[in-house]
Amino acid sequence: MHVTPLVWWITILVTSAILLFDVFVIGRRPHEPTRREVIGALAVYVGLAVVFGIGVWLISGGEHGGEFFAGWLTEYSLSIDNLFIFIVIMTKLAVPRELQQSALLIGIVLALVLRGIFIAIGAAAIAEFSWVFYIFGLFLVLTAINLAREGGEDEGGYDEPRLVRWARRHLRLSEHWHGAKLTTHQTGQRHFTPMFIVVLTLGMTDLLFALDSIPAIYGLTKEAYLVLTANIFALMGLRQLYFLIGDLLQRLVFLSYGLAFLLLFIGVKLILHAMHENELPFVNGGEHIEWAPDIPIWVSLVVIVGTLAVTTVLSLAADRRRTTA
Repeated sequence: MHVTPLVWWITILVTSAILLFDVFVIGRRPHEPTRREVIGALAVYVGLAVVFGIGVWLISGGEHGGEFFAGWLTEYSLSIDNLFIFIVIMTKLAVPRELQQSALLIGIVLALVLRGIFIAIGAAAIAEFSWVFYIFGLFLVLTAINLAREGGEDEGGYDEPRLVRWARRHLRLSEHWHGAKLTTHQTGQRHFTPMFIVVLTLGMTDLLFALDSIPAIYGLTKEAYLVLTANIFALMGLRQLYFLIGDLLQRLVFLSYGLAFLLLFIGVKLILHAMHENELPFVNGGEHIEWAPDIPIWVSLVVIVGTLAVTTVLSLAADRRRTTA
């Protein structure tokens, strides 16, 4: 897939403009969005992602179009699971409902910056070392196993990142909220507000999420441009999903297991790809392992859509039975 520097810059500028518009418009008026507002914004973002994917399909072919949709759906699914943690963070830190949207916007911008760094590092590593796919694949397999084991556990056991605990001990913190401000003057000194702790927590949490999501999407496409755009479109809708389906998240009881299966599938796909392009001297004498198949993107897309559909249906059915009982 050939992407000119002009296309890169146009993509970055347009998506940045959308995010900055959202940040400045919402930031001036912190509030809890209405259901109509959330559905409208979410429809726009999802529509933009679909139109973009169709554009990639028409311009660069079905292979790359399928890679974008597979990557976008995977990132969106992982983002939905991440909302469980976001809800816990907002609850534990007692963030006022009218300020939650501002906190999420700042957290999403931080996530884009952090993921952009990871994407660049991943692209450089893949270009130089094919054995990186072994590492990505094993990491995703281990992540899938841990996610499946923790699938039924209570999210209330979430622990604050170490950096946040350090900030609580060493920084001057105000006990009072000052809107969306991160700092305030108090008794003649600069103090950090509770919003600063919220943003720091969301930023560190997003960093941990990127450790799962970036290797996962590189298992579906090696095109850095598609990796970046899939992440951008998935994060664009994250804030709207938070307010729209907060209650529904509690009903998706099998979501973690479905995502664990997806990560396991992508991890195995990465390992097979690494075997197919093997260059490690201690594996098959440094020769390519011809019998290791490269799973085509259409198979990945079918597995992703099928897994999400089955997970949702089974979750809602189980929730309905529990409610009836």
